Amino acid sequence: MSDIAKLEVNGKKYEFPLMQGTENELAIDIKSLRAATEGVITLDSGYKNTGSCESAVTFLDGEKGILRYRGYSIEDLAAKSNFLETSYLLIFGELPTAEQLQKFHDDISAEALVDEDIKKILDGFPKSAHPMGVVSALTSSLIAFNPESVNIESRDDMYDAIVKLMAKFPVLAAWTLRKKQGLPLDYGDVHLGYVENLYKMMFNKPNDEFKINPIVLNALDKLLILHADHEQNCSTSTVRIVGSSHAGLFASISAGVSALWGPLHGGANQAVIEMLEDIKNDGGDYNKYIEKAKDKNDPFRLMGFGHRVYKNFDPRAKIIQVAAEEVLADLGINDPVLDIAKGLEKVALSDEYFKARNLYPNVDFYSGIIYRALGIPVEMFTVMFAMGRLPGWIAQWKEMRIKHEPIGRPRQLYVGEKLRDFVSVENR
Repeated sequence: MSDIAKLEVNGKKYEFPLMQGTENELAIDIKSLRAATEGVITLDSGYKNTGSCESAVTFLDGEKGILRYRGYSIEDLAAKSNFLETSYLLIFGELPTAEQLQKFHDDISAEALVDEDIKKILDGFPKSAHPMGVVSALTSSLIAFNPESVNIESRDDMYDAIVKLMAKFPVLAAWTLRKKQGLPLDYGDVHLGYVENLYKMMFNKPNDEFKINPIVLNALDKLLILHADHEQNCSTSTVRIVGSSHAGLFASISAGVSALWGPLHGGANQAVIEMLEDIKNDGGDYNKYIEKAKDKNDPFRLMGFGHRVYKNFDPRAKIIQVAAEEVLADLGINDPVLDIAKGLEKVALSDEYFKARNLYPNVDFYSGIIYRALGIPVEMFTVMFAMGRLPGWIAQWKEMRIKHEPIGRPRQLYVGEKLRDFVSVENR
């Protein structure tokens, strides 16, 4: 195979290096294109065919339904690891020893308190505020309480910044939920595991003894693992491009939270439940909506089915499907919306129309079902997504800064007016 890609522009021929990743992916290195061709650029709206970086964090093959973190399959990690261990793997590149994992947990626990003044910021939001806006603002506010810039040349400084964010973000997420529900803020318990502590901070009631449901805990842990990273998606690439300006870790992650908020990204699981609510309010006949989805002249779309990247079954959906069934069975919830979800799932998995087009239920479909079953408000779903994505964002930011990647600066193809003479206002 040639290691050169050839391009001809206006009769002139140019050669560019052809690069190969460790999983045999190919890329044309065009960083010298504009200089070599005296101004020619590539145009790729949405960057669907453009690699913005080389990364060793996550491998994704949408055609084959493969997702791996640092070389480990998502199936193995979901079955054998836990979220904190997976977070360590993503951020530092290798699975931790027992001593390293214990130290990571202890260091996080030691930083798990947030400044009391942050409560004043939280108090300034009305209950009606969208939780993602609250979490984004609170994450950004951490900068004010940790004003020192991270010295990326210092391993200790980087580690301390990572630990602080891993420690404080779950507190902010849980407090946002409790604010929404009118509950007193909970500071958690340093003696609990990372996800157990998040679970307690979210659901502990001041007038009742808190008990951990192992089935719910298992589902939460798996959901966080499955969402921990997903290559160069909208929010992750946002974290990297904001960080490329040498913005700090907290500011970069806050930008990622805002990018995740959109309904085409992290808001997809919220859109699933809202669709199910609409079907319920229309009488609950999900077969009617199956037919609407098949009608190419009908604008209706089934949310939570198919995936922009995965052209096969979403590997994360296969894992969380089992956890969703366990949660629903254990909690014994009688909810017509969840009954509609199960009906849609059954039809989609057996209907030839959906099978032929690989429109299988994705991870957003099942995560929405689980969160609803746990009593988490629909507006909080994306906050839970952000909680899971946190270590991936950190890993990507850390990788980008350590490699001293240049500041992100996309080009454009200008299609506006040519040079015009200015006309004074009285003559217009």
